[in-house]
Order: sequence, then structure tokens, then C-alpha cells
Amino acid sequence: MEHNDGNLTPKAVSESKSEMIELVLPNDTNPLGALLGGRLMHWIDLAGALAAHRHSRSYAVTASMDHIDFLVPVHVGDMVILQSAVNRVFTTSMEVGVKVLVENYISGSRQKVATAYLTFVAVDRFGRKLEVPPVIPETEDEKRRYEGALRRRTASKAERERRIAARGDAGNR
Repeated sequence: MEHNDGNLTPKAVSESKSEMIELVLPNDTNPLGALLGGRLMHWIDLAGALAAHRHSRSYAVTASMDHIDFLVPVHVGDMVILQSAVNRVFTTSMEVGVKVLVENYISGSRQKVATAYLTFVAVDRFGRKLEVPPVIPETEDEKRRYEGALRRRTASKAERERRIAARGDAGNR
């Protein structure tokens, strides 16, 4: 994979949409037969990377993942569907939203398992940051997620600065 060659033409959110499906096997579960949270986080990271790669047309590395609320248990034999798309671009970084569903393919029922927001940074093969094309939200849902990404980024930056300040104060005690 090569970098994006500096092509910064804006792209629709729909161009980054990705979907992956995983079948929950016994090795993916705890002793109670429920999907391990760490395995789900791994799949979320992969699904997010797919959207980031599609949008940036470059390598993309995970910079952060927000908290995850596990809404319903997932069991051996269930299909996990991970849907991802770029929500917003910030020069070299992208916020990607991942929606996780569980499908029981016998009954055909689907339930939302989790949602997560991840930040990826576009890099070249030497690890140098690359600019990313802007994203164009078209639907009302995409516009809502686009605006929410700025709020999440602002809150995350404030929290990071608070933690840095707290570490500085702890060193002076």
C-alpha cells in the first residue's frame, strides 16, 4: 500500500463505509461462552482501520479508542457484524465510528452490541503523518456524527490536558 499521493479531493462518507463479519467461535469466548471484550475490541479496531484506509488511501494507525459499553452478550455461534465509516477528518487524523451488531442467523434477529469511536492517523510507509482528504457528510445521520466528532475531539483534548496537568502536580508533592 502506498500513500495517498497528496490527493486531497473531498470524499463522501459513503466512500469509506466498510463492513466485516466475524463468527464467534469457542476460542473467542470466556468460560461462560460469551464473547471476550478484548476480542471484540480487536475486531472494532480492524473494522475502523478498514474505513480509515479506504478514506485516506494510505496506511492508518490507531491513535485512540473511546470507551465501550457492552449492551448485550454475544455467544458462540453468533455472527458479529461491524459497520464502520469516517465521521470527520482533522488534517492528518480521522474519527471513525464503528457500530457492532450481533445476528443470530437461525432466527435472523439482530441487536446492537456496541458502538465505538476511534481516531486513526494517516501515515506513509516510513511512519510520517500524511494529510487526509476532507470528508463530506451527506445524510442527516452523517451530519450529526460529523458535528459530534468535533465535540468528542474537544472533550478528549481537554481531558488529556487535565491528565497531563495532574501528573505535573503529582510530581511536586
